[in-house]
Amino acid sequence: MASMFVKHRVADYGKWKPVFDQHESARKEYGFTGHSLHRDPDDPNVLVIALRVADVKRAREFAQSETLRSAMQRAGVEGPPDIWFGEDVEEKKY
Repeated sequence: MASMFVKHRVADYGKWKPVFDQHESARKEYGFTGHSLHRDPDDPNVLVIALRVADVKRAREFAQSETLRSAMQRAGVEGPPDIWFGEDVEEKKY
């Protein structure tokens, strides 16, 4: 498994979240299997999204897709996102 991490600022989390939720089917089409959302404790409009994916190549295609650009625009993402890919090495819960 691998992960795609996205960090960006949104104009309004309450307006962003429904668009993110509606975009789930597109993420599934590109092979994503799940996600977790994280908000900056000092600025709730700065988000990090950790997305799980089986194939990094497909995740990179998604990151460059018009469907993602369009969804981000509709959701009020401000500026270009920071995107990083990583191979999952270990996950442990405490």
